[in-house]
Amino acid sequence: MKRIHNFSAGPAVLPQAVVEATSEAVLEYKNMGMGIMEMSHRSVAIVDMFGEAKSNCLQLMNLSPDTYDVIFLGGGASTQFAMIPLNFLKTKADYLRTGTWSKNAIKEAQIVGQVHIAGDSSDGNFNYIPRDLDFSADANYVHICSNNTIYGTRWNEFPNVNAPYICDMSSDIFSRELDFSRFDMIYAGAQKNIGPSGATLIVIKKTFLTNHGKDGLMTMMDYNTHVKKESMFNTPPVLPVFVINETFKWILDQGLAKLEETNNRKAGKIYSAIDNSGGFYIGSVPNKDDRSIMNITFNLSNPELEAKFVSEAKAKNLDGLKGHRSVGGVRASIYNACPETSTSA
Repeated sequence: MKRIHNFSAGPAVLPQAVVEATSEAVLEYKNMGMGIMEMSHRSVAIVDMFGEAKSNCLQLMNLSPDTYDVIFLGGGASTQFAMIPLNFLKTKADYLRTGTWSKNAIKEAQIVGQVHIAGDSSDGNFNYIPRDLDFSADANYVHICSNNTIYGTRWNEFPNVNAPYICDMSSDIFSRELDFSRFDMIYAGAQKNIGPSGATLIVIKKTFLTNHGKDGLMTMMDYNTHVKKESMFNTPPVLPVFVINETFKWILDQGLAKLEETNNRKAGKIYSAIDNSGGFYIGSVPNKDDRSIMNITFNLSNPELEAKFVSEAKAKNLDGLKGHRSVGGVRASIYNACPETSTSA
C-alpha cells in the first residue's frame, strides 16, 4: 500500500498500526460478526472500549480517575468554545489571545459574559508568544491554547495562574511530557494528534465541575450530562473513539518522553533547513523559543514561488504543505504519527 509523506494540519496522519487495526474493526469487531460501525453504543463491547479509552487517557496524563473525568463528545473544539463559558463564566474570565482559535473562543465567551484579554500577540500577527501578561484577581477561569496551528507558535512554558486553568490542546496533546495536573480542564479536537475528525476529548477535574459549574443549563450543553452518562447520553462517535483509543495504546507503547525526543528531532531538521537556507525560506516565528514542534510555518519570497514549491512537493509525494487559507505561505504539520523519514532529506 502506498503511503505518502502527509503534512496535513488536520485531519492528519495516523500511525500505520492504528490504521490497520481500524480497517479490521470496520469489517468485524472482536469476532462478533459485524463491524464496529454497526454495533450499538450500549453493547458491552463498546461500553468497555470507551472505558478503556478513558483509562488509557488518564494513564498517559498520569491523572487519577478519582480526580478527573474523561468524556468524548462530537462538535469539535469549536463547540467547546461555547460550552466552556456557558458552564463556567459567571462574572469574568481571562483569555490569552494567541491565534485564530483563541480568537474564536473569545468571541463565543463574550456572548456569555465579560472577557479580559490577559495576553495578546495579535499586534505581531500572532507570530510570537506574549510574555507581558495581566491576569485578573477575580477571574472565574483562565483559558489558554497550548499550540497555535495556523501561526506555528507554542507555549513552551505555561504561565502560572491563580484561577481554574483551561487549556485547548487540540494540536499538540501528547506530543511532550507535561504536568497535566496543572489544568482543571483540557480539551482537544481529535483530528490532529490523536485520531480522526468527529470526536473531541475532554478531561475535566471533578471538583472544578462540581464547585464552579452553573445550574439550569440546556441538557446537551451541560458537562454534567455527559460525565454522569459516561459519554453515552446520546449516541457518541463510536468509530472515532475507537481510533483514539488505538492511538492512545500506540502512544503508551512509545512513551511521551520518547515521542517528545523524536518530535524535537523532526522539527529541528526542518527548522535547520529554514534557518540555514540563506533567506530562501523565511520562518514565520522569529523567536526560536516560541516555535511549535507540531506546525512549522514559513514563507518563500513571493506567493507564486510558494505555490510552485507546494505543487512540486506534492509531485514528490509530500502532501498537505499549503499554509492555512487565512495566512498563506507553507506549513508542515509533523504530528506524533508523522514518521521521522518524512522530515529527512
